[in-house]
Amino acid sequence: MGRYGTYVLSLWLVMAIAVMGLNLTLGYAGLKSLAQAAFMGIGAYITALLTTKTGISWYAAFAISGIATFAVGLLLGFPALRVKAHYLAFVTLAFSTLVWLVMRNEQWLTGGVFGLSNIPRPSLFGFKLDGALAFHRFVVVVTFLLAVLLWWMIRSPWGRAFTALRENPIRAASLGIDTRMYTLLAFAIGSAYAGFAGALYAPLVEFIDPSPFSLSQSFFLLLMVVAGGAGYLLGPFIGALLGVVLPEWLRFAGSLYLIIFAAIVMLLLIACPQGMSGLIERGWAWITGRNKAGVSR
Repeated sequence: MGRYGTYVLSLWLVMAIAVMGLNLTLGYAGLKSLAQAAFMGIGAYITALLTTKTGISWYAAFAISGIATFAVGLLLGFPALRVKAHYLAFVTLAFSTLVWLVMRNEQWLTGGVFGLSNIPRPSLFGFKLDGALAFHRFVVVVTFLLAVLLWWMIRSPWGRAFTALRENPIRAASLGIDTRMYTLLAFAIGSAYAGFAGALYAPLVEFIDPSPFSLSQSFFLLLMVVAGGAGYLLGPFIGALLGVVLPEWLRFAGSLYLIIFAAIVMLLLIACPQGMSGLIERGWAWITGRNKAGVSR
């Protein structure tokens, strides 16, 4: 597969973690956010600054990135208590723009457009993870643990409360669900997952600048959620696969690859508004339905 292929697969999993968080916020809780890339950038810069400037271990930086983005997401969730739908999206859009401007202009802290380089990769039980394959395996393990945690959360009463919040907030409140608390939690947990993704992204690329965390990247992450299937557990992995791996497969088309990629995604969403996960679910239901019909005969 080669070093670059391993890097692409690692990038796919890192993006899947960020999309997991947005899927929780949007797909399960129904809260529109355009700040996921900004939170990913916060996590990446915290990790880069702590590991390069202070010598703190990556594991401590990873935890601090998650806690910091959870706290910021909690604060950003307060406008969600007062504004809904596209008004909430505008609030997160403004926040995303503000964070990106800080990353670009505050050169004394972030390095500005020159970024931060020589970001070290973590060690595990004394073994260096500098190699592409070794770090990829590490990313696989971290992604698996975060996916299991999210799976448990969705199957818990929290997950049912998030879904009730998405379907009908007034009815959820009448059933005794604290809609204020779960709105804040949906934002905070989704933001923390973006922070975790950023903490993995920084050592993966070993150099960061503001460009991967712009508003356009937030829209791209939103596209991954929709294309993969909002509200489906496997949706983030499928959406990130489409968003990361598919463009790499289309490189042969040269300058036309973005047009081809956009056309494929548009056709997919027209054919199946529920995304790839919805299409797979419908296909599986059709297959099992035919099998049951065959047995009954």
